[in-house]
Amino acid sequence: MNFFQAIFLGLVQALTEYLPVSSSAHIRIIGDLMLGSDPGAAFTAIIQLGTELAVILYFRHEIKDILVNWFACLFGRNGSDWRHRLGEGNKDARLGWYIIVGTIPILIAGVLFQDAIETTLRNLWITVTVLFVFGILLWIVDARARQIKRIDDMTWRDALVFGIGQMLALIPGVSRSGGTITFGRAMGYTREAAVRVSFLMAIPAVFGSGILEAIKAIKNANTEAMFPGWGATIAATIVAFLVGYVVIIGFLKFVSTFSYKAFAIYRIALAVIVAILLLCGVLAPLEGIVVSGNA
Repeated sequence: MNFFQAIFLGLVQALTEYLPVSSSAHIRIIGDLMLGSDPGAAFTAIIQLGTELAVILYFRHEIKDILVNWFACLFGRNGSDWRHRLGEGNKDARLGWYIIVGTIPILIAGVLFQDAIETTLRNLWITVTVLFVFGILLWIVDARARQIKRIDDMTWRDALVFGIGQMLALIPGVSRSGGTITFGRAMGYTREAAVRVSFLMAIPAVFGSGILEAIKAIKNANTEAMFPGWGATIAATIVAFLVGYVVIIGFLKFVSTFSYKAFAIYRIALAVIVAILLLCGVLAPLEGIVVSGNA
């Protein structure tokens, strides 16, 4: 991977991370087409930190409110009984607990199915299938579901359902935002509320796992054939951060006016194109994958 290829993949990461189209699928597919191989664990993990830093910067005020109120309630400043410690009467503290609950499914699944996630589930035929299926689901759910719930209406059950949607994103092609948005719209959340929950709920899961993966991958970076070097990787991460921030602003404005139909159509079209490339032998389902760690 050369400098310009690294920058291009950083741009792809930024353009697809927040949209319900699956950034992991795009990196996997474009990496194979451009490089003939998976871009590698080190490079992918590090540029993901760039897009997640953009989320933290954009939602910094909400994040601050959540953390301050969550800790205040946890240590009994708003009441010493367990209900107040769990955020009763404090919407920001309660949202903090909901984010924790929504993070649990992906943590459990990530640990239990790590080997499958890094190998079997990266088969491009699986990616094609879930791109298509979740494209149809997003289209139908968004068109038929009511828009009556906002973030303040979230319950413990809703948080768990959001978390299950996020957990499914461990399968390349589902999309982290696509899973949470589809499940959120199915529960009647407004388009903008579903997006905001998706962004906030992704922070601990993506940033935490991203840092751990980056630390692990950095140790093996020099042994990865695709690693472009630190200069190119840092440049790609900066591109992912800057472009990602702009994409967040544009996406939130878009969903406040329009439906998710365009993204659903895009997912379906991408699935068809990738299927054709697989059938023609341009892409191989598992060829060229570089597995991280000891797997």
